[in-house]
Amino acid sequence: MAILLDEGRYLCSERTMYYLLKKNKQTVVRYQSTPHVYSKPELLATRPNELWSWDITKLKGPSRWMYYFLYVLMDVFSRYVVGWMLAHEESGKLAEALIADSYMRHNIVPGSLTVHSDNGAPMRAMVVAQLMSNLGILKTHSRPHVSNDNPYSEAMFKTVKYDPEYPDRFSSIDHAHEFSDPFFKWYNDDHRHSGIAMLTPASVHFGTAGKIIANRELVMAQAFERHPERFVKGLPKVEQLPKAVYINPPLPQPPPKIIVCGS
Repeated sequence: MAILLDEGRYLCSERTMYYLLKKNKQTVVRYQSTPHVYSKPELLATRPNELWSWDITKLKGPSRWMYYFLYVLMDVFSRYVVGWMLAHEESGKLAEALIADSYMRHNIVPGSLTVHSDNGAPMRAMVVAQLMSNLGILKTHSRPHVSNDNPYSEAMFKTVKYDPEYPDRFSSIDHAHEFSDPFFKWYNDDHRHSGIAMLTPASVHFGTAGKIIANRELVMAQAFERHPERFVKGLPKVEQLPKAVYINPPLPQPPPKIIVCGS
C-alpha cells in the first residue's frame, strides 16, 4: 500500500487488499523452524566401569585471559578418577588420547561402558565419536545449558577449586601439575566421599568396600556391647554403599487411580 501511494496510485483500502490476498492464498505464514527438543539423559550405574563422566575446566594462568585446561574422566559409581590431564587448549584429539588411554588401563570390555559428557566442542568432536564407536563405547550428552545433566563432573571440579591448596592463579602448567597430581592421588585413595558411604573412591572401584563396611559394623557392635547405655536407639546401623547411582533418576510413576463403582 505504501509503495502504491508513493507512486501516486490508490487501488483499494488496506483491509480490502488483505482480503484479496487471503482469498488468493497469498497470506500464508512463512516457514518457521521449530526448536529441537532434547531428551533428558537418564543413566544408571550399578558397578564400577559401567558409566564414566568427563568434562574440562579452566584453571587461571599467570596473566589475564591465560588459562590451562584440566580434563577429568571419572567413574560415576565409585567416583574414582580414571584419567586426567592438563593442556594448553581444549582439543578433541587430546580428549581422544585421554579416553583411549583410560579405557586400556582399566581393561574395559567392549560394549560394557557408557561415557557421558556435556556438549562442548571437544565432546562433540568427530575423532572422539569415532574412537568410542571403535571401542564399543556408548556416548551420551547433556542437554544444552543444563548443568545438572552432568552433576558428578561438576561436583568434582567444585571439590578441586575449593581445596585449601588451590591457588588463585597458576604460574605455569608445571605449577598446575604440581597441584593436580597429589590432589587426584588424595581424592582417589584418601578422600572419604559422602556420596559413597564415606568410603574412598579407590575402595569402591577396586572392590574392597565390603570388607571396610564389615569392619565398621564389627567396631560398632563391640562399642555397643561395652556401653549399650550410650546407644538409646539400640545397635547403630553403619551406612551402606548405594546399590545404584543415577544421572537424572526416572520420576516415580503416580499410583493408578482406582474408581469404585457403586453397587
